[in-house]
Amino acid sequence: MQLHISEEVRAALDENRPVVALESTVITHGLPYPQNVETALGMEAGVREGGAVPATIAVLKGKITVGISGDDVERLGSIKDNSVRKCSRRDFSIAVGLKQDGATTVAGTMIVAHEAGIKVFATGGIGGVHRGHPFDVSADLIELGRTPVAVVCSGAKSILDLPLTLETLETQGVPVIGYGVDSLPSFYSRESGLPIDQRVDSAEDAAKIVRAMFDLDMGHGVLITVPVPAEYELDGQVAEEAIEQATREADEQGISGKYVTPFVLARVAALTGDRSKRANTALLVNNGKTAAMIAAAL
Repeated sequence: MQLHISEEVRAALDENRPVVALESTVITHGLPYPQNVETALGMEAGVREGGAVPATIAVLKGKITVGISGDDVERLGSIKDNSVRKCSRRDFSIAVGLKQDGATTVAGTMIVAHEAGIKVFATGGIGGVHRGHPFDVSADLIELGRTPVAVVCSGAKSILDLPLTLETLETQGVPVIGYGVDSLPSFYSRESGLPIDQRVDSAEDAAKIVRAMFDLDMGHGVLITVPVPAEYELDGQVAEEAIEQATREADEQGISGKYVTPFVLARVAALTGDRSKRANTALLVNNGKTAAMIAAAL
C-alpha cells in the first residue's frame, strides 16, 4: 500500500515517539459543519495534550494520506454534497483508482495505521450489529479480528445492538478492555452493564495488554473502551427512548445499510436537543487524550 505520510508523523515514527491515528469520517459524515472541523482539530489537540503526535488519516484525491493538514480538514469538512466516499476495506481501490476524496472508517483507519506502523488509534464509537437486522454487521468488527491495532473508543455506538456486537467481537477473538469501568460503555452513557474481558485503571496497564498483543502476534486487534466524561453523560433512559424512535423512523422510511447510522445519529441529536452531540464531541476529545497516554506508555 502506497502511503503519503506527513513530515511530522514520519519523524515521530522514525524516532519511536508516540503517534495516535485518527479517522476522518467524523469530519465528513459524523457532525455538521463547522462543528465537524472544530471537533476533529479538538481531537488532534487532545492527542497532543496526552503526549503524542496526531495522525488523521484520509484519502485526498486518490492519495492515502497519514497526517492530513488543518487545511485538508477544513476542505473535507466544508464539502456540502456528501461526495466524500466513506472508505472501509472495500473502498480504497475505488477511491485511489478514480482519484477521489475518501474519509476512513474505523476499519479503513485500522488498515492504514497498521501499514504505517501506528499501534494506537482513537475514535468515538465502533460500528457493530444493527438493531433488528442481525445480519447487518459492521466491517469494523471483522477488521478488529484480523488487524493488530489498539482501538480506543467509547464502546460501540449505542444505536446498535450491543449484546450482539459483543458476541461478534468474541467470535472474532477481540479482547474488550474497560478503562476505569466494569462494563462496556454505551457511547452516550458511561456503563451499559454488559460484560467486558478486563478492567484497567491506568494507561500503563492498558499498554501492557497492547504490548502483549503485538508480542503474541495472533493477528487481532484489542478494543480499549473509555467512558464519556461524567459531566457530559446522557441519561440512559433519555438516550434509549431517542434511539428507539430514530431506529423506528429509519425502518419506516426504508433506510438501510450504510445510511442507517448517520440518519439515526442525526435524529437522536435532534430528539435530545443536541445533548447527544455534546456528549459525542466530549468523548472524542477525551478518547484522543487517553489514546495518546497509552501510546506514550508503549
